[in-house]
Amino acid sequence: MSAALIVLVALAVLAIVVVSMTVKIVPQARAGIVERFGKYRTTLSAGLNIVMPFIDKVRYVIDLREQVVSFPPQPVITEDNLVVSIDTVIYFQVTDPVAATYEIANYIQAIEQLTMTTLRNITGGMSLEHALTSRDQINSGLRGELDSATGKWGIRVNRVELKGIDPPPSIIDAMEQQMRAERNKRAAILTAEGERQSAILTAEGQKQSAILTAEGERQAQILTAQADRQAQILRAQGEAQAIQTVFQAIHDGNPDQKLLSYQYLQMLPKIAEGDNATTWIIPAELTKALGTLGGTVGKIPVDGGGSKSRVDFDAPIEDDAPDEQATADAVQEALDAAKAAEAPVGQSLSSTSAAPPAAPETGTPEPPEAPPQS
Repeated sequence: MSAALIVLVALAVLAIVVVSMTVKIVPQARAGIVERFGKYRTTLSAGLNIVMPFIDKVRYVIDLREQVVSFPPQPVITEDNLVVSIDTVIYFQVTDPVAATYEIANYIQAIEQLTMTTLRNITGGMSLEHALTSRDQINSGLRGELDSATGKWGIRVNRVELKGIDPPPSIIDAMEQQMRAERNKRAAILTAEGERQSAILTAEGQKQSAILTAEGERQAQILTAQADRQAQILRAQGEAQAIQTVFQAIHDGNPDQKLLSYQYLQMLPKIAEGDNATTWIIPAELTKALGTLGGTVGKIPVDGGGSKSRVDFDAPIEDDAPDEQATADAVQEALDAAKAAEAPVGQSLSSTSAAPPAAPETGTPEPPEAPPQS
């Protein structure tokens, strides 16, 4: 190979190297830090950029997109002296590539350490129960502290999240027991409330049943009383008609003294009727009255002056309740007629009993005068 060819090849290689060192292509959402002789010169934006070969050098390419960093669990002591493990996730973004390059050596490690210390400060003033229920408060406090500290590094912390807060196993068991007891308490409360509602509904049903039963009994008693009243009225009406019929028959038949004496004697054995009527006494005035009945035959009036109305036996008894005053007047009229019919006989008996025949002073007493034969 000739010397000229070697020189041409060397010049071609040198041209390629110079071009590669002069032309720099920066991807989108990234920034290139250019140094000249070790000193910061400029920042390359996305796209095609020209630098001085052999003088300028692209030292760093910074990612300007939002980044997510998850840190391992960190032990934290709470206010009630319990050690818990907390996992954190941080969302940050580089806003100033120059500050992120020259103000901090390793901003990822710096953010991790700052997160650990800030998290311990915030959680150390909370109890375990408060920390478990206040994640939003911890997140906002941690983000504010990190954002204020990383601002001079050209980094903006957008969001901080707690992945998990893990208490010790013994505390987890105690919390489970507490939760179980709380659920049992709620179940007991709900059961008692259900039983209370059931008892209230049962009592309300019994109350309504008692009210309806009492109302039914009241209606039944009213109907029974009305039926008894109707029956008594009809019974009184029938008795009044029966009395009127009996006295009308007696007055129409014009009975004599023998019939009355016979009926009177027939009524005497009824006095002794009954299981307990073992002894009965006939007064002496009664025998005297029986002995003088024969002398009063002629004194029985033919017409007793009673009612001459006739009772229609075929007439049906009215179902409707009659006027009480009318029924009372009819009964009183029948009783007056009966008293008027008995008045002559009663006067004869009283006059005869008042003046009994005197017994002779000596000898056997005379037998009473036999009543005349009809």
